[in-house]
Amino acid sequence: MEEKERCCCCSSEDAKTTLLNRLRRMEGQIRGIEAMIERDAYCNDVLIQSAAVGAALSAFEREILESHIHGCVARDIREGRDTVIDELMD
Repeated sequence: MEEKERCCCCSSEDAKTTLLNRLRRMEGQIRGIEAMIERDAYCNDVLIQSAAVGAALSAFEREILESHIHGCVARDIREGRDTVIDELMD
């Protein structure tokens, strides 16, 4: 993966803590699903937990995207670097 400049929107300690806590909760959910598979849990229960992880990941991505648009993207556009739009679309 190509190294980019440091992000201005996710580098505060509060933002990092929030994002890392979300990731750790998802990690715990994944471990729970692994345990369910190991003990042959009812498929519907596994699917419900899997959907919860998917929703949590979507919320995580939304939070990063919102911060990025309001922070880095807005800054770059104000500074005339509109190539950030293409980067965001990719």
